Amino acid sequence: MPLLDPHNRRIDYLRISVTDRCNLSCVYCKPQAEMKMRAHDEILSYEEILRLVSVAATLGITRVRVTGGEPLVRRGIVGFIASLYKENGLEDISVTTNGVLLEEMLDGLIRAGKPRLNISLDSLNPLKFRKITGSDVFDRVWRGITLAEEHGFFPLKINMVPVRGMNDDEVADFARLTLDRRLHVRFIEYMPIGDDNRRRGDSCIPNSDIREIIEREVGPLKPFIAVNSAGPSDNYQLPHARGVIGFISPITRHFCGSCRRLRLTADGKIRPCLLSDTEIDVKTPLRGGCDDAELERMFRLALEIKPDRHYLHETEAARFRRTMSKIGG
Repeated sequence: MPLLDPHNRRIDYLRISVTDRCNLSCVYCKPQAEMKMRAHDEILSYEEILRLVSVAATLGITRVRVTGGEPLVRRGIVGFIASLYKENGLEDISVTTNGVLLEEMLDGLIRAGKPRLNISLDSLNPLKFRKITGSDVFDRVWRGITLAEEHGFFPLKINMVPVRGMNDDEVADFARLTLDRRLHVRFIEYMPIGDDNRRRGDSCIPNSDIREIIEREVGPLKPFIAVNSAGPSDNYQLPHARGVIGFISPITRHFCGSCRRLRLTADGKIRPCLLSDTEIDVKTPLRGGCDDAELERMFRLALEIKPDRHYLHETEAARFRRTMSKIGG
């Protein structure tokens, strides 16, 4: 039986944040103020996560995405990913990374099972990349992307968040990447959640504007149907292009009606909706010795309280206290 929420949405996708730590400090992700990282014993162990995944798989979860923070900074991550491939019921495993450690860890990821890769990249200009991320590592990221292409990782997705006045002048350059390469470049609308980001509420550029830029400066876009896609991206292709251009529009055209996911935070909370601070604590009962039936009950509870849509426009942005780096995106 499919796992359905009260709004008749089939839930088959679990995003797992394995750490709140990151080796970059992107201006739109982390607040400018100093962030306190959680102690190691506050973060779920791999064994605890795998137990939760096993329970979720029996309920109908077939897709898992590993996120952070930056997941590749956590020690033992390759072995954890390999363990996910041994879990019965999982059909798709993917990783979202900033790509800084990708070059040195690619062989291990191949041995683990070759998960699909989403790479967050917000500038093709090394100087601007440094300004956005706080680190001079663009060349390392680009080498990792190129090496992943050479090793046949496909689809290889590049996620760009256009922010007004910061990197919006690079939209056409990102789109052109798809002309000669089999990359999937996705433009994601900036979500101003959290205390620090509230002040940047006017920084979001609607994806309708992004599409207009691409069609004016690069070429016309035609719809592209992605096979077995579970994501919210509206996909298009430029004439004769090898790659794909996608638009993820959580602000101007929210896709809540087709949402198929739950989230597990690094500190052990099931989060039914990215844009709501409602969470269910599974770490406490897990460490208290509960049985799998109790964990199953909490997953089902998460379904029951999953909202029909987000209320970002109706709710003061500062209400969302968790930053992206704490949630896992």
